[in-house]
Amino acid sequence: FFSRLVADTEMLGTPDPDLAATMGFSGFGKKARTFDLEAMFEQTRRTAVERSRKVLEAREREKEDQTEKEFRIPCTDSSVSAASATGPGSTLSEREAVSSGSEDDSNEALSGPSMQSQSSAKGPAEDSDDDDDDDGEFIGPPLPPGFKDSDDDNDNDDTEEEDNNPVKKIPDSHEITLQHGTKTVSALGLDPSGARLITGGYDYDVKFWDFAGMDASLQAFRSLQPCECHQIKSLQYSSTGDVILVVSGNSQAKVLDRDGFPVMECIKGDQYIVDMTNTKGHTAMLNSGCWHPKIKEEFLTCSNDGTVRTWDVNNEKKHKSIFKPRSLQGKRVIPTTCTYSRDGKLIAAGCQDGSIQIWDRNMSVHTKFHCRQAHASGTDTSCLTFSYDGTVLASRGGDDTLKIWDIRQFKKPLNSADGLPSFFPMTDCCFSPDDKILVTGTSVKKGGGSGKLFFFYRETFQKLYEIEVTDASVVRCLWHPKLNQIMVGTGNGLAKVYYDPVKSQRGAKLCVVKTKRKERQAETLTQDYIITPHALPMFREPRQRSTRKQLEKDRLDPMKSHKPEPPVAGAGRGGRVGTHGVTLSSYIVKNIALDKTDDSNPREAILRHAKEAEENPYWVAPAYAK
Repeated sequence: FFSRLVADTEMLGTPDPDLAATMGFSGFGKKARTFDLEAMFEQTRRTAVERSRKVLEAREREKEDQTEKEFRIPCTDSSVSAASATGPGSTLSEREAVSSGSEDDSNEALSGPSMQSQSSAKGPAEDSDDDDDDDGEFIGPPLPPGFKDSDDDNDNDDTEEEDNNPVKKIPDSHEITLQHGTKTVSALGLDPSGARLITGGYDYDVKFWDFAGMDASLQAFRSLQPCECHQIKSLQYSSTGDVILVVSGNSQAKVLDRDGFPVMECIKGDQYIVDMTNTKGHTAMLNSGCWHPKIKEEFLTCSNDGTVRTWDVNNEKKHKSIFKPRSLQGKRVIPTTCTYSRDGKLIAAGCQDGSIQIWDRNMSVHTKFHCRQAHASGTDTSCLTFSYDGTVLASRGGDDTLKIWDIRQFKKPLNSADGLPSFFPMTDCCFSPDDKILVTGTSVKKGGGSGKLFFFYRETFQKLYEIEVTDASVVRCLWHPKLNQIMVGTGNGLAKVYYDPVKSQRGAKLCVVKTKRKERQAETLTQDYIITPHALPMFREPRQRSTRKQLEKDRLDPMKSHKPEPPVAGAGRGGRVGTHGVTLSSYIVKNIALDKTDDSNPREAILRHAKEAEENPYWVAPAYAK
């Protein structure tokens, strides 16, 4: 059949289109495509010519650039030899002759005399001027020697002045106030990038503030109570910023993720065991805690049970290691604050007997450094912090002092400042990002003046500057190195952020420029949207894309935008029930206060109806008639 069809095709030329479509040979009816070979060759030739022309132009350009570079390079050796050979009867060597020939050839390509000859024709003073012109392309006469641009001078002076005067580095020209609550802000934490701030207080709340997401209304985007009814003692982001350590007034520290959801909770120890080494966790109230600066899973806590413990986020069943501070008599003392050194190799704790004890992180039995009388005995050392270079330790004591120590010579402090009252067990201190300034806050009694932030020069402990923060105590302070902004927590529930628009980066600068969002009117859906995924298309409600558009539609609908009738006062009318309703109880409630007392004589009131009753008996007489 197929051979027959081919034979028919040869005889008839093209087959019947219907038959071809039916048999699947519909392509037989199409004409063959023709190619004009001459046009194709011509197009190819033009393309090749164009390409070769571009390549030649590029090569010529490279040659010209090369020759210009050769002319610009000062050939001192050749000029010296040429100068020595210009006397009478002097002869040129072969090499010089060749080079001069090549210079002549290249000079033919360039119009005008060569740059080398021009420079040799001028004097030495003009030579130096020319060099200056080439370098800076100045226009006009040469500048006098020793002259400096005034702008450069000003810039240099500014930087020198800032170096000489560290007060200029303090970013305090602007401030914003975040309202945490009404009680003391006892904990502050900023993530390493400086995008989020967390505040915790005596009101048990932890609030999250996002600088990039906030507008000028400065509202927290999340508030939670992670530890029920326990005051928040300390909050800190880990070195990577993905988890937060929460230390509160109970015996179990918690770790939350960035959004406030719990990741782990430390185990509570057995309080009936005397030796704290054998308990798996703390048995008394926590005082402080912090993250390891290098190992992102490890953190440190100290407690009233007289121990300092390290933990691993991945193991909440038992502490990692335990350190037990001891007094001079070998008795247990309570650590009130603890911290890691900047490299994470040392662990320091400030204790209630006034001592500061430092251990090697890997050796928990004996202290590596200790100072027995760092602060007054019986006071709470509220903060220990290492400088960024790791050589110096600063301590904020409950004895109203701030001291700075070299741990290698731990017998006496390098410097000390007193008269800094502290009423809180978490009043802290911190170093500036350049490590030259030490910052701490002071406490005041109610109505006793303003709480201040003091800035001390690290080398001399001279008081450089002070900021009056508010009419309450300054508890927490934190100077973020990336943002160059100072965060302060106060005793009246405020968290203040000090910044400078020029010196500071991001942070508070992001949210103050955003305008407050308009408060939308109450957007209530006029009718509930019922989702029926399996309904037929004709019965399915169109999905409401926007509430505002729906409200505009409903405003045009006379039924939906009909104003309700005002309530009826007094008796009902027009088929509507009065305000007191129809039930007996509502009627009594409505009329109970009405004064309906009748002062007239009751006998007279009854006899008023006697005549009418006698003439027209209705009740009694008809009844007895029969």
